[in-house]
Amino acid sequence: MKRLIQSTSLGLSLLSAATLAAVSPEQAAQLGKTLTPLGAEQAGNADGSIPAWTGGLAPDAGKQSVPGFLDDPFANEQPLFTITAQNAEQYKDRLSPGQLAMLKRYPDSYRLPVYPSHRSVALPEFVYSAVRANALNTQMIEDGNGLTNFQTAYPFPIPQNGQEVVWNHLTRYRGGTMKRVSVQVTPEKNGAFVPVKFRMEFTYRDQLKDFDPAKPGNVLFYYKEEVTAPARLAGSVLLVHETLNQVREPRMAWLYNAGQRRVRRAPQVAYDGPYPASEGQRVGDNFDMYNGAKDRYDWKLVGKRELYIPYNSFKLDSPNLKYADIVKAGHLNPDHTRYELHRVWEVEATLKPGERHVYAKRVFFIDEDSWQIVLADHYDARGTLWRVGEGHLQPYYDVQVPWLAVETLHDLLNGRYIASGLKNEESQGVEFGVKALAADYTPAALRNSGVR
Repeated sequence: MKRLIQSTSLGLSLLSAATLAAVSPEQAAQLGKTLTPLGAEQAGNADGSIPAWTGGLAPDAGKQSVPGFLDDPFANEQPLFTITAQNAEQYKDRLSPGQLAMLKRYPDSYRLPVYPSHRSVALPEFVYSAVRANALNTQMIEDGNGLTNFQTAYPFPIPQNGQEVVWNHLTRYRGGTMKRVSVQVTPEKNGAFVPVKFRMEFTYRDQLKDFDPAKPGNVLFYYKEEVTAPARLAGSVLLVHETLNQVREPRMAWLYNAGQRRVRRAPQVAYDGPYPASEGQRVGDNFDMYNGAKDRYDWKLVGKRELYIPYNSFKLDSPNLKYADIVKAGHLNPDHTRYELHRVWEVEATLKPGERHVYAKRVFFIDEDSWQIVLADHYDARGTLWRVGEGHLQPYYDVQVPWLAVETLHDLLNGRYIASGLKNEESQGVEFGVKALAADYTPAALRNSGVR
């Protein structure tokens, strides 16, 4: 089913702000030819270390030997080589500043095991069809803060600027609806941690049972997360109505406080406001590598690069591992990470004069095949590289949804990090295609779901 997302008050928008044009029919015709259906270069690189895209992993590429967990189709592969602090100079042209900083910060433990590259991303045909329409019709309005004529996902498969690249990340296909149990950790410098368990769900608006396409509104999707452990945090619930144009209509968020048994608006869950249960290790727009409004930054498309990025991270999702096997002091256990050479878009965000944010500059590296941010470097007001994010991509090939096995954000200054998305020890995996009502995502429902 296609999702048609139109900004409200379109006529006023066209009058009040410039509309940025879509690409030409000649450019759009390259989708599925020289470009993949999502706009990546279909061909491999010059030396063959990045292969051509041939359709990605098929839904039957593996099975679920353990319910809720996908088998690793590349389990028998061994690393081609390993990048360490000692040999990083040899590979620096294919490493991000953040990766080089991590190697320097943890010279005796952090390393990148590099495996053969597999372009495994595949999506349903209806998404590809929507992307072809988007290439011809979708436009940015209101200084890039809104969209018109947008279907389903990926409004700009052939991007012309940095904002368009980031829009592809923000609107990427995530299966329409999802429920999962997810574990987050914020280890101390010595590696000690207490798992925080969440029950999460989201629903795109057109997947609601009671969605009215004649009145789509400005909400893009609904998101809810409940803390279920440890006991001191259990029962707290966050509800988000994620708006498409967050300048015209800011994100709406509510928090249910289990101790007070009250629901309160939570406007701080945005930009650089503190993210719940993160012990100060990430701000609101760090979640999902980057989320929310883009209006506080100027966006520059630097271009494309070939980088060693976390990819096909099935090991990190293995039910054979315990959290203590993965979570180590300073960073994840490199025995279970996997890096491959892929092409990425590089986008630089610089804080606008007069705007406020704890990050004065951010640099994002976005996988060309999935439009997922896989690496993110964050700089403070002094220009110091402060935090380094990694998104360990894992395609859910059975339902053709690119996803992250784990996302991390490392603080180079205090030596701590946050990792979220873990589920190795859980009995429940990710469940896609669950239908919900709009009433399930109201403050009243939030209060009911949070009662212990």
